[in-house]
Amino acid sequence: MLVLIIIIVLLIILVGYGVLSYNSLVRLNQQSTEAWSDIDVQLKRRYDLIPNLVNTVKGYAAHEKTVFEDVTNARANALSAQTVADTAKAENAFQQTMKSLFAVAENYPDLKATQNFQELQAELTDTEDKIQASRRFYNSIVRDFNSKRKTFPTNIIASHLGFKQDKEYFEVDEAQSEAVANPVDVKF
Repeated sequence: MLVLIIIIVLLIILVGYGVLSYNSLVRLNQQSTEAWSDIDVQLKRRYDLIPNLVNTVKGYAAHEKTVFEDVTNARANALSAQTVADTAKAENAFQQTMKSLFAVAENYPDLKATQNFQELQAELTDTEDKIQASRRFYNSIVRDFNSKRKTFPTNIIASHLGFKQDKEYFEVDEAQSEAVANPVDVKF
């Protein structure tokens, strides 16, 4: 009788641990989805600002057609990205084209002095800060999920209950890291 009680208690503990582990994985999975949604919202906010910025610069630098086309194409590619990896790749290309746009703007002192351009620049800076914060939050949740999924004995439960893959981090490539470390000197 004592052996039966010990076995039942052990089974209850194992099932309880399994339920808690599963619920924890589900919670982290949902949080990562929500965090990715936050990134997506901020990226779309930035992409919505870009046409206004391009039109403002276009009024002063109409002959810079290729820069405007590059920015428009990069924006379209970024908007159509579906996965985290595709979005990261599109973001890196988009950042490069934006550097070109600001380099063009740097050549036009009257443009830099306009209130519309300054407001757009401030909005873009604010959005970039929000993207960076959202990316850090998303990556921390992905780290927690991936760690929990790989940690023994949760890894046994995770593999049997559908949590077989790591989530992808939203990372910037080396060229982007260098751009962040050494930003283009744009003076307004």
